[in-house]
Amino acid sequence: MNPSHPILLLYLTLPGILDWLGSWHFAQPYLLLLLLLIPIMSWLKGGRNRQPAFLYSSVQLVKGIIGITRSSAGSMLLKIRWLAIALLIIALAQPQRRLSETTIHSSGVDIVVALDMSGSMNAEDEGFELNGEQSTRFLIARDVLKKFINKRPFDRIGLVIFGAQAYVVVPPTLDHDFLTSNLERMEIGMPGFDESRTAIGSAIATSLNRLRDLKSKSKIVVLMTDGGNNSGSVPPLTASEAAQALGIKIYTIGVGTRGQSKIWTGQYDFSGRKIKQTIQADLDEETLGKIAEMTHAKYYSADSTDTLKKIYADIDRLERTDVEVKKYSQYDEKYHIPLIAGMFLVLLEVILNNTIWRRLP
Repeated sequence: MNPSHPILLLYLTLPGILDWLGSWHFAQPYLLLLLLLIPIMSWLKGGRNRQPAFLYSSVQLVKGIIGITRSSAGSMLLKIRWLAIALLIIALAQPQRRLSETTIHSSGVDIVVALDMSGSMNAEDEGFELNGEQSTRFLIARDVLKKFINKRPFDRIGLVIFGAQAYVVVPPTLDHDFLTSNLERMEIGMPGFDESRTAIGSAIATSLNRLRDLKSKSKIVVLMTDGGNNSGSVPPLTASEAAQALGIKIYTIGVGTRGQSKIWTGQYDFSGRKIKQTIQADLDEETLGKIAEMTHAKYYSADSTDTLKKIYADIDRLERTDVEVKKYSQYDEKYHIPLIAGMFLVLLEVILNNTIWRRLP
């Protein structure tokens, strides 16, 4: 078939035309009902035409024009007026054009990460390296957590930190830029933060309070700590029973090597090297294992950077519930087009009505 054949051209262009038309949208569509008033007003005005205002001694003198109720000029002016009103109504309905449409897949999981910020998280273990250099448990945990957040852009993720008390840094949110910027601000030894003890039970209870009212297919807490519970008024297993009742899983991660570790005292020796002291690990793996078991999750032991990365990769794999969601971009406002056209026609009617098509009173 000849490509210039009208039917073929219509077949080729129709999908594009329909897609273009489908991208238009009215923010106030109910205002388009006002367009129905235009034919009614036109009919009413047509039935109320005034008769000529001149008196003649004999109707024979105006026999040729007595039957005319509206001049062609007057009819044209009236059409311009109705079209202007129609365009102004369309402008009021606020036409918009959708710039794009994206289909995304959301996992439907709400997550709160409870991150231990007690002083022992400043310990440096063999195997904990960041950018090729030995680093602290906390800095490694923070870096791996940031990568985990970036892998789950469509999940609501929140952050709770804990030492002697637990605090909500960011409630579950989809604004991951805000979340990661706040995570980067977290440092061991922040002013006003008691890092001398570890309140695991309080951290779990605080995390549960942020998840309990959210509606999602899956809710989880990721608890990272290198110590045992020695602070707070909520026992960890009691908090875990609450999580079990709410259907919230708690993945627990024991951070650090078993036995002794080195921690920087904050001072330097005469040669400029960091002065470190030896600390004994007090990680309560038994309790962390029970917490995970009670909530149908898993306990992990992270004794190196690579191990911690694999743990988060495993949690990422286990906690996936795909849900297709349509997300639309913002609309481009187009109301100014009919508004300008309508105002132009109003101005045109006024000019014509008072110049070349001016009527006698």
